[in-house]
Amino acid sequence: MTPDPYLPHHGNDGYHAEHYDLELGYKVGPNRLTGRTVLTAVADRPLTRFSLDLGPFKVPRVTVDGRAATFSHRGGKLRVTPARPIADGATFTVEVRYVGNPRPVSSRWGDVGWDELTNGSLVASQPIGAPSWFPCNDHPSDKATYSITITADAPYAVLATGVLTSRRRSGSTRTWVYQRPEPTASYLVSVQIGQYEEITLAPGKLPQTAAVPGRLRRTAAHDLGRHGKIMKVLEGFFGPYPFGNYQLVVTDDDLDDPIEAQGMAIFGANHIDGKRTHERLVVHELAHQWFGNSLTIADWSHIWLNEGFATYAEWLWSESVGERTATSHAREWYAVVAAQPADIVIADPGVARLFDQRVYKRGALTLHALRTRTGDERFFALVRAWADRHRHGTVATEQFAALAGSDVADLLDAWLFRKPLPSLR
Repeated sequence: MTPDPYLPHHGNDGYHAEHYDLELGYKVGPNRLTGRTVLTAVADRPLTRFSLDLGPFKVPRVTVDGRAATFSHRGGKLRVTPARPIADGATFTVEVRYVGNPRPVSSRWGDVGWDELTNGSLVASQPIGAPSWFPCNDHPSDKATYSITITADAPYAVLATGVLTSRRRSGSTRTWVYQRPEPTASYLVSVQIGQYEEITLAPGKLPQTAAVPGRLRRTAAHDLGRHGKIMKVLEGFFGPYPFGNYQLVVTDDDLDDPIEAQGMAIFGANHIDGKRTHERLVVHELAHQWFGNSLTIADWSHIWLNEGFATYAEWLWSESVGERTATSHAREWYAVVAAQPADIVIADPGVARLFDQRVYKRGALTLHALRTRTGDERFFALVRAWADRHRHGTVATEQFAALAGSDVADLLDAWLFRKPLPSLR
């Protein structure tokens, strides 16, 4: 695995993850997490030692293939020396037991990862927050399947990445078990704990639900009332929804921005106002299930493939329901971007501009310019082929350009790889 050019200290070489089995116990009041993670991995070369990303927990024990291993833990790295070397291509298991008070990872984008709410907790890991709550290979391209078992105080609902397979009560606690069989990047694994009530967003075989505070139940049912239609519209543009369920969580606290996870999106109470003011964000986060989650970027330099597509999905939804056309949105945002310095390359914006508004908006403008050049039939066939061919895989900008075709190479080069803003025509 090649180190991420933007975040080279996250992620670990020498192996790739296949499956994580997480067993967690959490106490809301003291914010106390007790964890047992079993990682199944495959060695990419002979290994006498390897490392995992993990925050400041106490780690009493690490085993590799059932044998006690020596280890050190500092600077966000758990460095492990197994009792026996691991052969090239061998499958091995690592068990890590840990305990502590989870806290977010400090970053240039603020705190990310496990964070306390007024009454509960949330996980918002993009891009480097996963080690705040479990040991992992924290690189976007190292996707694995997950089993997540969480025991928490009985009054609280626990929602996690995956499909709920069992829930049982024992005394004052309740245990929840989730399975995520689709390959998932570590930053897209999430846990949400709070006093939530469940509402159904749409009927049908695909579960679409929301967990909301009781006080927001009626307002959320209205604001999210078109979710079934949003799902159908996006499936029409992008192809079949890529996961077995979709759960939307509304916290009882305000959040600056919504958060996407695998098969999940998290909103703050401030995003629910009874007027569908923030419906475009609901569309944006759902679109990430195709672009960002099913198709996960090979490294963070390709982030426009996540945010450009999700932003353009907002414009497509607006157009599809007879509100503003995508062209109207494009003209508005072209003027906004044009008024800013032409000093960013969208296909490689740099770590400081990873979440720059221009990555989102110029990324969407790129897609609209491509649609204008090729026509709707070819453009949407391309988008569906892109989502289908790389379903549950990793992607890079060069792959998208190759699939788009050599006759639009000049357009994509100008929009993605050059700083000057091209004409929208």
